[in-house]
This record gives sequence, C-alpha cells and structure tokens, in this order.
Amino acid sequence: MAFDTAVSGIKAATADLGVIGNNIANSSTTGFKLSRAEFADVYATSLLGAGGNAIGKGVSLAGVTQEFTQGNISFTNNALDLAINGNGFFLLSDDGASLYSRAGNFQVDREGFIVTSEGHRLQAFQVNSVGDITGQVGDLQLDTSLIDPNPTGSVDVTLNLDSREVSPLVPFGGPFDAFAVPPTFPDGDSFNSTSSTTIYDGLGNPHVMSMYFVKTATANEWDVHTLVDGVSTSGPDTLTFQSNGQFDPASLPVELSIAGWTPLNESGSPTGASAQDFTVSLSSGTQFGSEFAVSTIVQDGYTTGQLRGLEIDDSGVAFARYTNGQARALGQIAIAGFTNPNGLQPLGDTTWAETFSSGSATLGEPGSSGLGVIQSGALEDSNVEITEQLVNMIIAQRNFQANAQVIQTEDAVTQTVINLR
Repeated sequence: MAFDTAVSGIKAATADLGVIGNNIANSSTTGFKLSRAEFADVYATSLLGAGGNAIGKGVSLAGVTQEFTQGNISFTNNALDLAINGNGFFLLSDDGASLYSRAGNFQVDREGFIVTSEGHRLQAFQVNSVGDITGQVGDLQLDTSLIDPNPTGSVDVTLNLDSREVSPLVPFGGPFDAFAVPPTFPDGDSFNSTSSTTIYDGLGNPHVMSMYFVKTATANEWDVHTLVDGVSTSGPDTLTFQSNGQFDPASLPVELSIAGWTPLNESGSPTGASAQDFTVSLSSGTQFGSEFAVSTIVQDGYTTGQLRGLEIDDSGVAFARYTNGQARALGQIAIAGFTNPNGLQPLGDTTWAETFSSGSATLGEPGSSGLGVIQSGALEDSNVEITEQLVNMIIAQRNFQANAQVIQTEDAVTQTVINLR
C-alpha cells in the first residue's frame, strides 16, 4: 500500500533535513566539511527479478557522503593557526592512534607539544642532530630550554683597504694589554684603519675582536694586528695585494690564525671557558683607490638563547627562533593524502579515521605529490554555503509535506473503501 511508500519518503526527508541541519549547525566550525544525503529507490524483487510493471516500494537512504572541497582561508594573528591550502589532512596522534583533520587551530600544552584543543598531538617529520629533516614521523614539540652557546670558530670579513694611504709615521707598538697597570693601547697615529666585531667563547660570553691595518713601506702590502678585548693575540700578519688591488689567486685562502686564545672577563680574569682557536678570513678583501670600508663581517659564534617565537613556512617546516638571533628547525609538518577521502570515517571533533574504503594514508611534505601547502597564521573555514543549505531545506520540507499528503490521500481512499455497503 501507499502508506509504506509514503512513510519511507517521510523518513528520507527527515534524514535529509538532519543532514542539512548538521551542515548549518557547523557552518562556523573550523575545517568542517559539509555532508550530502544520497537516496536510492526500492523495488520488491524475487529470485527471478522484478516484474516489468513493478511499482516501487519507496526510497531508502543509500549513504551520507562528505564533500572535501576547499574552504575559505581566514587569517589570524596566531602562528600556531594552520590551514592546508589544497589536498590533504593534518596527521594527529591520539595516544598512538592516527587521526586526520583539516582543523588547524593548534596550541602548546605544558610539555611543549603542539596539540589540538582535545589534546591530539600534531605529527611531523623529525630533524636530526644537525637540523636536517628525516623521514621519521613523530610528535612536534617545542624545546623551551636554553640552547647551548657556540664558540666562534671562523670570522669572514669583506673589506676594502684604501690604496692611497701612506705608512704611518708612528710605529705600531705592542703587544698591548688593556688589563695591565697601566693599560696599553694602540696609538691612533700608528695605524691607518681599524674594524671590530663581537666573537663568543665556549660559555657564550661576548668579546670584542679588533683588527688594526697598517700600510707598510712596501707597495701593496699591509700589516694586520689582531686584539681581543684589548689584548694582543696575533700579528702582525702580512697582506699582499696584486697591482689590480686583489689577492693573487694562488695565495688564497687568506686567513689569520688565532691560536690558544684564552677568554678573559671584564676584570681581566679567565672566564672559565677553554682556550680556543679560530680563523679570520680576508680572502674577499680588496685594495682599491677608495675609502676604507667594511662590507660584511660574519662569524659563526653565538651566546645562549631562550625560545622567542615559532614560525612555520609554506613547506611546513617549523622554525624556533631564539633571543640570540638563532633559528632551528624543529620538524616538518606531515600531510596525509588518501585515494578516496570520502571513505574516511568521521569521528567528531572535526577528525576522521582511516578505513578500508579510504585506503591507506600516504604521508608527504606539504606542496609535494599533489598535497596542499601550509598557511601559517590562518584557519580554513567550513565549506558550508548557508544559502545553498537553506534552499535544500525548503526542498526537503516540501518532500516531507508531499509524502504526508500521500498518507492523507491514502487514508481517505481507505475510508471510502471501508464505507462501501
């Protein structure tokens, strides 16, 4: 009878309204993907199939599928807000169980792990001891401890010495000691140019290294005297330029070797750091007819530092930045891709689980193998379009009303049959 057929239609319309209501309810849920109810007709069949003039028995809910289309990207001021622009899912760990999500509103827990509001840990490709990304996947964690200082091992100086200079009339004396009684310093008339930079000992203490350049009586020749904290450490070292103002390629590299330097504190006592050796490279230096100028000074030492901030680039590499100006890679966020995302099992909290239908997850770097890139300081909005859902709700309501009308009509027919005499 038409009663059963109409009831199945009412159930279908109710299910459709339920799906639409869930979409509308989650229209502001970060990373949410809208669902769609799919229906199939029902026919009574036997072992030999349905008859040619068979009348359908109604409708059934064939499935509820999600649409993994891209949501809008909204920018925030939080570096830990992450959005995937393109395909893929964040890989999360729930006490070892793998979960997948498009919601990137992460935070840091008390142990320094990057987690969701439910405590699921974000997974990333780990780094080795030298900061290189490996293929091993694990929890992404911030290291809030002080980083070890690095003693200066090399200093690279790019400068130009003025070829028009003449030899000073006052000889450059030495050795010098700023902590002697009385202290001794280079006479300002005994050198042509000077340059200073900061270097670091093994405990991270800063020290000032000064180089004094003295034009000799020999053409294209200079002497270099090196002092650290006002104490002579080496020299003089001789620099010889060619007539074109550059070093002879056969003489490269041009380096000053500082051996056995003992770091001293501001009182002239040892800091406790070990004596260290380092080199000063002047291979890029020139002697042209222009004013003395230092283009760059680069040294590889640094003091200890505390965590200052976190940055995540488009490739998903998380960099920790420290107060000493250093930056270290903590890991690269892993993105999971699936052959059939619609086969994923929704678990709530905007997470999904892998199923046989979805296929196994394929992990990759953001921006590779068809996977999306990471946008830091942004969140992916729900892909629900409210206007579309309201129209669908009206259609589902009409379907419900029409099926209810079928029941009312069938009831009237039945009453007519019963009233026959």
